[in-house]
Amino acid sequence: MKPPTQYDNARTLVLTGASRGIGHATVKKFSAGGWRVITVSRQPFSVLCPWPGGDKNHVQIDLAKADDVARGIDDIRERLGGGRLDALVNNAAISPKDETGGRLGAIDTPFDLWQRVFNVNFFAPVALARGLMTELAEARGCVVNVTSIAGSRVHPFAGSAYATSKAALAALTREMAHDFGPRGIRVNAIAPGEIDTAILSPGTEQIVEEQIPMRRLGTPDEVADVIHFLCEKGASYVSGAEIQINGGQHV
Repeated sequence: MKPPTQYDNARTLVLTGASRGIGHATVKKFSAGGWRVITVSRQPFSVLCPWPGGDKNHVQIDLAKADDVARGIDDIRERLGGGRLDALVNNAAISPKDETGGRLGAIDTPFDLWQRVFNVNFFAPVALARGLMTELAEARGCVVNVTSIAGSRVHPFAGSAYATSKAALAALTREMAHDFGPRGIRVNAIAPGEIDTAILSPGTEQIVEEQIPMRRLGTPDEVADVIHFLCEKGASYVSGAEIQINGGQHV
């Protein structure tokens, strides 16, 4: 018999991209609610991350490499110990810029870079969901994919590789909701707009003034609140949706 642990009665979240911004706020939100959070990133766990037990619940995976994702899935399943997984949040993403920090468009994005962006932003989310499907089904759990407003319009800062990967992830969310639903797994997406994080590009203030009806940036906590809602009982009949979190920027 497996010895009891502090997590035996806790719900469990696997979260990619937890080290900053939306991911950082999400792991703090769920941890405060008593969830066990298994974080995933390319970097080792940082002692600067302020959530309890984080060093013991971190899996280092390079999401750009399919073989490393497969290894990481095995690691996560081992940490779950044959148990259930209540939620998977695919938040990690990369958005490369040119050498001056500017936007890379469809003409000047190298194809190897485009492939790397899709590996992280699109293929890793579906690989993780498929690899952890048994544990998600056991919990009748959910998947939340983090897309972007850039997936539905040309954005002045987000490049073509990032934008098309997020558009593809939105379509994938619908496909996954259809395919995973019979197993009791809900799949939704959130599409943040301009969120106040460390990676904002110069000129964002102009977007706020000209394109956002609420005339302000969103906060990582506001995004984390919606992710949390989608993983809780109040959203138990919500699947296949993409929720816009952008202060009305999409209208």
